[in-house]
Amino acid sequence: MSIDWGFPDFDDHEGVHLFTDSESGLQAIIAVHSTHLGPAAGGVRFWHYADPGAAITDALRLSRGMSFKNAMANLPMGGGKGVVIAENPGDTITTAQLEAFGRAVESLAGRYVTAEDVGMSEARMKVIATQTSHVSGLPVGEGAAGGDPGPFTAKGIYLGVKAAAKRALGADDMKGVHVAIQGLGSVGGGLAKLLAKDGAKLTLADVNADRAKALGEELGGEVVAPDAILGVEADIVSPNALGAILTEESIAALKCKAVAGGANNQLARREHGKMLHDRGILYAPDYVINAGGIINVGLEYLGQGDRAEVEARIARIPDRLIEVWDESASSGAPESEVADTIAKRLIGRG
Repeated sequence: MSIDWGFPDFDDHEGVHLFTDSESGLQAIIAVHSTHLGPAAGGVRFWHYADPGAAITDALRLSRGMSFKNAMANLPMGGGKGVVIAENPGDTITTAQLEAFGRAVESLAGRYVTAEDVGMSEARMKVIATQTSHVSGLPVGEGAAGGDPGPFTAKGIYLGVKAAAKRALGADDMKGVHVAIQGLGSVGGGLAKLLAKDGAKLTLADVNADRAKALGEELGGEVVAPDAILGVEADIVSPNALGAILTEESIAALKCKAVAGGANNQLARREHGKMLHDRGILYAPDYVINAGGIINVGLEYLGQGDRAEVEARIARIPDRLIEVWDESASSGAPESEVADTIAKRLIGRG
């Protein structure tokens, strides 16, 4: 018997766990999508949502994406995601809440491995680690796998953007290639700096206007308002903020040859991948291009390899993108659907 739980993004998840800790005020969700390949790995984010249903939907979508991401990165790990709900925008997570979340992770007995995501940091992961060993992204020694996943995510996206420029534009390097970057945190900002070194033309946007202005001045990039960036006439649009930004309206407004960025769940709905494809816009599936961070913290947790191994695996991200693009070109199916098909097969759901 199949039950409609009322959440369209529920995808045969193995478990969706809701946690409340009255003493600390913690309200959290841990969604375990699949453990077919290994423990469900995925970061925890601290964010304010309009309502609890939106938080559950985010956890469902993100955990499914982590199953696909880890599979496509050839990691022996499944997919999960943690969400800690901020009561108000701009709230700061407390030490007591971090400790309570650590105990929530521990209660799942290793089925879920947490790491840093939006609203978290290495220091906060250290607090969580006082309550559970099922955590990665902790400070490590020089040359070891692990630590802040942001720079590793940015490196993988940078390599993916270069591959997209080659595929969509025939560009052998990034000099003069115009990239519009949405979101300038550790990932988007890191990407911008790498592209600037290559001579790319940059248009930048971030909800933090001061951050956008400072980075624009540092890199010589134009700065536009966050609600304008997706409509900028550019070679490549790179979303690196929150997800669900590729909608019917925003896709219609795109003036680019490719979309390649690190934001999770960029497609507001699955059919939007077909809309991109029908417009002839090359798409780099988000969970393929943004795998650098989970490769780093995944190998840290598994104890499989050092920094050199992390770098070698990140260098293979363009190969997986090319595999997706080649199959899309030969079959006529949208890149997003091709990637989903490959990932489902890898996690035993094909």
